[in-house]
Amino acid sequence: MLVDGKIFLGTSDRPEYLSLKYANRHGLITGATGTGKTVSLQVLAEGFSRAGVPVFAADIKGDLSGISKLGQAQAWQTKRAEDIGFTDYADDVFPVMFWDLFGKQGHPVRATISEMGPVLLSRILDLNDTQEGVLNIAFRAADEEGLLLLDLKDLRALLTDMQERTREISGRYGNVTTASIGSIQRALLVLEQQGADNFFGERALDIPDLMRTDVDGRGFVSILAADQLMQSPRLYATFLLWLLSELFEALPEVGDPEKPKLVFFFDEAHLLFDGAPKALIDKVEQVVKLIRSKGVGVYFVTQNPVDIPESVLAQLSNRVQHALRAYTPREQKAVRVAAETFRPNPAFSTEEVISQLGIGEALVSVLEEKGVPSMVGRTLIRPPSAQVGPISPAERDASLAKSPVGGLYDTIIDRESAFEILQRRARDKQLDAERAQYETARQAEANQLAREREQAERAAAPRRSSRQTPTEAAMNSFARTVANTLGRELVRGILGGLTGRRR
Repeated sequence: MLVDGKIFLGTSDRPEYLSLKYANRHGLITGATGTGKTVSLQVLAEGFSRAGVPVFAADIKGDLSGISKLGQAQAWQTKRAEDIGFTDYADDVFPVMFWDLFGKQGHPVRATISEMGPVLLSRILDLNDTQEGVLNIAFRAADEEGLLLLDLKDLRALLTDMQERTREISGRYGNVTTASIGSIQRALLVLEQQGADNFFGERALDIPDLMRTDVDGRGFVSILAADQLMQSPRLYATFLLWLLSELFEALPEVGDPEKPKLVFFFDEAHLLFDGAPKALIDKVEQVVKLIRSKGVGVYFVTQNPVDIPESVLAQLSNRVQHALRAYTPREQKAVRVAAETFRPNPAFSTEEVISQLGIGEALVSVLEEKGVPSMVGRTLIRPPSAQVGPISPAERDASLAKSPVGGLYDTIIDRESAFEILQRRARDKQLDAERAQYETARQAEANQLAREREQAERAAAPRRSSRQTPTEAAMNSFARTVANTLGRELVRGILGGLTGRRR
């Protein structure tokens, strides 16, 4: 139910509403398992959809899928509607698109390595400064060499190529070591083992497809099947952070619009932060802080407010706090933290009430006029209008069949990119080497054959005898006699001349 641009949440000592004008100031839904967090999420999602605001929600247990089916009010729903004076309560259904990173329960969600970019990818992989520098060089080299980075095999092929050309790459861009490249490859392997091959590739998700409205002006609720995804927390964090960053890059500045352009609900938000490096948390804080001006609201759903880093928690202005149990010191601390984040109500002790709330009850505080938090109210949350609980696989398939993005993302596209180009280069280089080796061997063989032919020809030529025939011997003897006689006569003549001249 919408009243003057506000979403009806339930009733405390007064009706509690979330103003659409302040819905992009982000929010938090917390509470122990079984206290009603999913119902609160569905109530908000229905309210945004009615207002024409598209919604994206990660559905961990599959319960949120019921929003796509006309509700059939159960006894507890009609009773609660009566208890809170919700006279306009009626069954309803909302436009839904189903998504799944693994492509099993919805349209596949993909992004390219290039869209992720070296900075965000470095945060996800928890690289140090040196390794991040090498990854930046890899992206720069890919740009200059015309290599598209679309999926993980493209990036792996590029890193392998750089490893073989470290001297050349270092001369062009700065020092690149094989050790740094190896560290990046190992980090990629961890991400790949969690299913990142399903996420990186084409066709990449087009952000406007998440911002659709139906013919009645209702915002589509995009539901991400996350039951399998939550088993891969690094991949879950990669996807969520990429999506927020992509929205921040794609959407124009709008300040504080009358209603959000898009609202996100991230269930099991602790998966985004558990064991996350400080650089990643800083990035989340930065994106959450800045994306508000793009008209996007981000709502974290988790069991405990201490699951959210304080730097991020400070950005979440609209709060729905379900019951927390305080049996351990950590749980007691969580109760105190949760109580301290609310504007006190003199009618009760917030810290005491948090552990006394029943199923479907919550402490609610939202931004009112001029952005001031409302006084916390002990609120009975209104019942959802659509089905509460999951739909059947057949019903999900029927919804997918009539999806407005049906066929756009269901087929994997694997066009020529870095992997194929580098493979072809390596193959051509190998062929050139083999061709050169063949030519060298062929020339050597030709030279050897020529030498052997020459030797054979020499061996086959007739030898001239050194022995003289009788005729040759007589002729040679006569020639020597004539030569000797002429020599003596010549000497006599010369000497005689000399003697006569002397007389």
